[in-house]
Amino acid sequence: MSDNIVDLFQSRSPGPAKTLIETADGRIITYGEAYETAARFMATLTGLGVKPNDRVMVKVEKSPEAAILYLAVLAMGAVFVPLNPEYTFAELDYFIGDAEPRVIICRPEGAGEVSKLTGRYGVSSCLTLGTEGEGSFLAMAKSASAGFAVVPRQKDDLAAILYTSGTTGRSKGAMLTHGNLASNALALMETWRFTSDDILVHALPIFHSHGLFVGTNVTLMAGASMIFLPKFDADAIIAALPRATTMMGVPTFYTRLLKDPRLTRDLVAHMRLFVSGSAPLLAETHREFEARTGHRILERYGMTETNMNTSNPYDGDRVPGAVGFPLPGVEVRIVDPDSGKALPQDEVGMVELKGPNVFKGYWGNPEKTDEAFRQDGFFITGDLGHIDERGYLHLSGREKDLIISGGFNVYPTEVETEIDALPGVVESAVVGVSHPDFGEGVTAVVVAGEPLDEAGVIAALGSRLAKYKIPKRVITVPELPRNTMGKVQKNLLREQYKSLYLA
Repeated sequence: MSDNIVDLFQSRSPGPAKTLIETADGRIITYGEAYETAARFMATLTGLGVKPNDRVMVKVEKSPEAAILYLAVLAMGAVFVPLNPEYTFAELDYFIGDAEPRVIICRPEGAGEVSKLTGRYGVSSCLTLGTEGEGSFLAMAKSASAGFAVVPRQKDDLAAILYTSGTTGRSKGAMLTHGNLASNALALMETWRFTSDDILVHALPIFHSHGLFVGTNVTLMAGASMIFLPKFDADAIIAALPRATTMMGVPTFYTRLLKDPRLTRDLVAHMRLFVSGSAPLLAETHREFEARTGHRILERYGMTETNMNTSNPYDGDRVPGAVGFPLPGVEVRIVDPDSGKALPQDEVGMVELKGPNVFKGYWGNPEKTDEAFRQDGFFITGDLGHIDERGYLHLSGREKDLIISGGFNVYPTEVETEIDALPGVVESAVVGVSHPDFGEGVTAVVVAGEPLDEAGVIAALGSRLAKYKIPKRVITVPELPRNTMGKVQKNLLREQYKSLYLA
């Protein structure tokens, strides 16, 4: 058997009759049907000139066919390049020019804008794929051969390119190999005890590592099943939970479910596991979910460049605010960001990683790749954190989010934790913006369930934080800006309030 991850999936397949995907409207796709459809997709792409190592760019809405297309591209040795279907024309222009795909598959309503770019960049074909069985790609695939033969790959061969969120500068294409994906899926399956008996509520997008590599790959590796929902919808999830055993989500999934009175202990009594990631889960949400349901959400830590790195334990304490222990085969260390020298326990520094999950580098960007790794092979994550006396990793935010106020380092997460504990606060984001006296002024942007008094918040923090950590201003807003995975976009807050102290 080769190291193509699809070979590994097939070797662990529970049999052709087992359900792989169930949709909200009751459609069932078995493992046998999925692999047969993947074979037709492979034949269609081959007919379009796609060869091993060619990039296939996919900008479509979530559907079972989109997930099977991912399987087909990997099986034929090509490189899967998923894009958020909401990317603008200018963003798409950049991604096509950077990835140089052989073929682009887009949603039917987006074909016009994509076709304007294909000639410019020498893309050989542009086809469409919809969510209701429509589109030129599916029409071509119906008459294609269904013979399935996986193209051999080695562990270091590319499987996918995922573009980083690009909150600063241009997005970079993270190159993930077959070995990266396979090792991580196996580690997660083992850590989270996935088996062929599991049924996953899958409401995440599949253009991102969480929904694509975690949700989909772990399901395929375990021979499990998915209830495949187009997006988060409280009604659909409440309806799916009685048939499921596990669920993966971002924190907003859980906060929204907690607002629904139908989320009860009885509804989820049979559930085995709830997982959260892609953004920090508030300790308050963790505790409230446990009180309501009896389940402790399992939080983990991952990145586009590394897949998953750490996880709270399946058995043992799932510590609110912590992201747990390194996954099997993964090394985690905390170092001084400048010198790279290892730091002692509980001291905040740069989180660095090494393991079979860590990406190959940035596509077409050897300079950025070199900058991202230490000489001993450790990847510099850009995340700040510390490891406590029990070995749990705690994150303090991104290095670029570090605030230096009056010459003192302020870690936003520490301030946010104290603000979030105040009565009436729903959530907060702390950023540094230009200040004439302090260099950067610690600034809190707060979502509140009731009117907040700015002076009262600042006074309340006086007994909880050192003076230099206390926000100079507290601004109340209806909601915080987030990207598609629920991460707060602090760069937008810094830009919005950049003149706050300079007027």
